[in-house]
Amino acid sequence: MALWRAYQRALAVHPWKVQVLTAGSLMGLGDIISQQLVERRGLQEHQTGRTLTMVSLGCGFVGPVVGGWYKVLDQLIPGTTKVDALKKMLLDQGVFAPCFLGCFLPLIGTLNGLSAQDNWAKLRRLWPAVQLANFYLVPLHYRLAVVQCVAVIWNSYLSWKAHQR
Repeated sequence: MALWRAYQRALAVHPWKVQVLTAGSLMGLGDIISQQLVERRGLQEHQTGRTLTMVSLGCGFVGPVVGGWYKVLDQLIPGTTKVDALKKMLLDQGVFAPCFLGCFLPLIGTLNGLSAQDNWAKLRRLWPAVQLANFYLVPLHYRLAVVQCVAVIWNSYLSWKAHQR
């Protein structure tokens, strides 16, 4: 609980920095999970550069872009009712997600040689439900963290898929 309270205080004082660092940290965590639990590399074979690439993508791209989008979305559709959440999810999935993924997947593909088609198909099945709950249940300043927590599983998959031999 003390860690959660410290996170909340930091978020209140430096919301943008904390959200960006949260995105980077959780993307890095996804890679660590991929390397250690999925690929079972062990600490000796852990590719630190690969983890740092995922952290960099989180801090330098995902955090700022998604965090900025959530601010814009909350200004476009203020409120937290079920109807507001549904509108946000539809706008997020209909407008933002294709644009974001159109940038993110080629970026990570360029860095790691991923197949955009495989990743796109899996993401399309998961993300609308996550976003509907996120927009309905989660206050604005926690949304990026919630999405990134869910994305740890996705990031683990991306990292594993990107680095298969």
